[in-house]
Amino acid sequence: MFDEAALRLFEQYQHTMFPLKDAQLGAFTFFASALPHDVCGSNGLPLTPNSIKILGRFQILKTITHPRLCQYVDITRGKHERLVVVAEHHESSVENLQKQRKPVSHVKVLQIAYEVLEGLEYMNRHGMVHRALGPRNILMDQKGHIRLAKFGLYHMTDHGADVDFPIGYPSYLAPEVIAQGFVHPTDPTRSEKPLPSGPKTDVWSLGVILIELCVGRRLLQSIEISERLKFILNLGCMDDIVTVLAEEHGCLELVKELPENVLALLRKCLTFLPSKRLTPAELLRDSVFDEISSFYKPYQKPASLFSSSLRCANLTLPEDIRELCKEEEDYLAERSVDEVYYLWCLAGGDLEKELTNKGIIQSKPPICTLPNFLLEDGEVFGQGKDRSFLLDDTTVTLSLCQLKNRLKDVAGEAYYPLLEDEQSNLPQSNSSNELSTAATLPLIIRERDTEYQLHRIILFDRLLKAYPYKKNQVWKEARVDVPPLLRGLAWAALLVVEGDIQAKYDATDKDTPIPTDRQIEVDIPRCHQYDELLSSPQGHVKFRRVLKAWVVSHPDLVYWQGLDSLCAPFLYLNFNNEALAYACMSAFIPKYLYNFFLKDNSHVIQEYLTVFSQIITFHDPELSNHLNEIGFIPDLYAIPWFLTMFTHVFPLHKIFHLWDTLLLGNSSFPFCIGVAILQQLRDRLLANGFNECILLFSDLPEIDIERCVRESINLFCWTPKSATYRQHAQPPRPANDNNGFNKTSYYSTDYQELPKTDLSREPVRLSELKAEVSPRISAEDLIDLCELTGLSHSKTPTKRTKSSKPKILVVDIRSGEDFNRGHISGSINIPYSTAFGPEGELVQCGATTTLQSFKGRVIVVVSHTVKSAAIFAEHLVKVSYPRVCILDGGINKMKPTGLLTVPSPQI
Repeated sequence: MFDEAALRLFEQYQHTMFPLKDAQLGAFTFFASALPHDVCGSNGLPLTPNSIKILGRFQILKTITHPRLCQYVDITRGKHERLVVVAEHHESSVENLQKQRKPVSHVKVLQIAYEVLEGLEYMNRHGMVHRALGPRNILMDQKGHIRLAKFGLYHMTDHGADVDFPIGYPSYLAPEVIAQGFVHPTDPTRSEKPLPSGPKTDVWSLGVILIELCVGRRLLQSIEISERLKFILNLGCMDDIVTVLAEEHGCLELVKELPENVLALLRKCLTFLPSKRLTPAELLRDSVFDEISSFYKPYQKPASLFSSSLRCANLTLPEDIRELCKEEEDYLAERSVDEVYYLWCLAGGDLEKELTNKGIIQSKPPICTLPNFLLEDGEVFGQGKDRSFLLDDTTVTLSLCQLKNRLKDVAGEAYYPLLEDEQSNLPQSNSSNELSTAATLPLIIRERDTEYQLHRIILFDRLLKAYPYKKNQVWKEARVDVPPLLRGLAWAALLVVEGDIQAKYDATDKDTPIPTDRQIEVDIPRCHQYDELLSSPQGHVKFRRVLKAWVVSHPDLVYWQGLDSLCAPFLYLNFNNEALAYACMSAFIPKYLYNFFLKDNSHVIQEYLTVFSQIITFHDPELSNHLNEIGFIPDLYAIPWFLTMFTHVFPLHKIFHLWDTLLLGNSSFPFCIGVAILQQLRDRLLANGFNECILLFSDLPEIDIERCVRESINLFCWTPKSATYRQHAQPPRPANDNNGFNKTSYYSTDYQELPKTDLSREPVRLSELKAEVSPRISAEDLIDLCELTGLSHSKTPTKRTKSSKPKILVVDIRSGEDFNRGHISGSINIPYSTAFGPEGELVQCGATTTLQSFKGRVIVVVSHTVKSAAIFAEHLVKVSYPRVCILDGGINKMKPTGLLTVPSPQI
């Protein structure tokens, strides 16, 4: 029976995730097996290093969270196949209890057994076994509850196939594991791989640990390893293994005094035959735990951001609300483990340096690392097997002192920011001035600023937890910047991903062979393979599944080369959430690449490239004239840009910064990015001919992405919304469709999504569009841009000072008589017949002088017909007038508005 002290112990237990203040960050290192350099795989490519394979398999471990398991945080790859793993760590372990050399109370033994089995059962549900279960890997938190460490080592190494050391401790390995022996899977003398261990192997290890705790001494430690293994194998002939072990080590009397339920537990764990041994799940439900199991609540994993479950269904407040406002609280310890580690790295944390300081990593002079070589007489020179390449079981605790010192001036209020307007009325912290200064620094510096990132992470974390209720504020904050740690979820919010995405992804057939499989298999090994994560076998499998899910779920579209590059950023950011990667990709393509993946997409591509050519002309006529003269048209270089939204052109770290802004803009924003790239290469393009330009784009020079983003925003703001109108763009969503951000935002709303009126742009044939150098704008855009009182029908006019010039100038090229019968207020009249001289130069007069003074602003050419306006605009472009466009529909579009004016008669 349980005593009162035991009851109090279990009553204090709460089955929730413990904050970091009860844990530390720990790191351990090991080497993966090296592969021969002169061997290639069946596809002719070099073999994937084992360290890359381990890195890929490790990622899933970060998602396995349970109160009985230490949280995995990160893995890094170093030189010579070295890997460093970071995980939650606790200083105390069951090994400390063993060192006391006295029996542990049966209540504590049952508690340890039950909690270890909880962790093992949860691992088994995820298809994993521990295999390295030992006293030093059964950690205990400050409340004495169990946290299993290094439970993923067997999984990440492919059951030990990718390392040169056995997984597990000889004294605790199950007999069936010892019987197999340690044979490396790459051993040429072995035709078959050893069978991977099952859940029952951990039950045997647990049994040995429990009996050691019960008798207060370690068993089998004083025997040589070979004899120890023989002894374990010989236990198969014994009827009562528990009694034999106790008698062998002189502690039979202690075992006989154990309570019946403890003794029964030991016997069920130490069952020699695996077929008769219980699994962790079966043992948890066994009668030996009848008394203890009632004190434990089943663990329920919190609902994810995108699911059908209520995320706040189990929120509770303490009876005394003052408990939420403790003084001198360690606020940093309340943050998640991955956040703290991310900030630790920003604050100067260096894993290899920490391990080197503890003597785990030791550098040797090159002469000491020479391999063995054998002389003719059999004498051997050189180094033996370097034991540093074996597993060092030491876990080094990472000090958080430097991080805490960096954040010591951050006020407690910063960890709980208000999301409404009241935030501005809060008293400012000591570091607020530094924070304001950091916000004005370049993005690459902001992303490395520890304090700034702390504020951004906390703010975005709160906003995303309130998604979709706070989706407009997510969009607003993303215009400042997106914290890299939360970029995956932030992008999903910007793309308005909602609902039970996992159920939809699971319902998609990703296994049945389809004709596209062949092309996908060819493309994946070439897609961003410089990245360790995406180049891993796990990365390839996930690539394949996400791409197949998209192809299968969009039967009206086909797989085009470049789709893999589009998938790469989403898969990288959501490596452990294929459903979210698929959902983001499925939301991204219709917005920016609508109908680009049709079987016959030529009409879509051609229209897109024609509009892009017009936008180049609109912003940089000199560059456009030169490229057209040498025949270097967008068809030769821009198709990979837009078909992959620049993911085929730039590495991932640049794509992240580029897409942070791209996702805030509408489907026309990529045009501005393309123009911004050309302007960075402007001098070289103007100085070169066709062949040199082809060579330049075959190996694109380094592009300053931050400058590109900055200039593309400026270009976007100068581009009239209707100038980028495309007939084949995504059609407007239904009026009752609430998916999307603030529809009144000029920045994020597509022209096609605006209500269609008589003043909107009309579709034109592709041939007609290609014949026009300058873009068209709609009559409603013209009215909005005029900024004149009484003309704007959708925006409040902007007041201008006497010294400022309007943003736009309307040039009416009709005859003087037609102009006097009615024209747009503020426009100037330059009749087409008298505007240009024989050399194509502008004829000097009062109107052309006004036109020249407006050079650099938006110039709208108006005539009876669009064709004559297009010819006039082309003449302006030839004399390098930027931002020239033509009014769609001509002056007749403006007549029904009643906004045309007639000059007063002269007296």
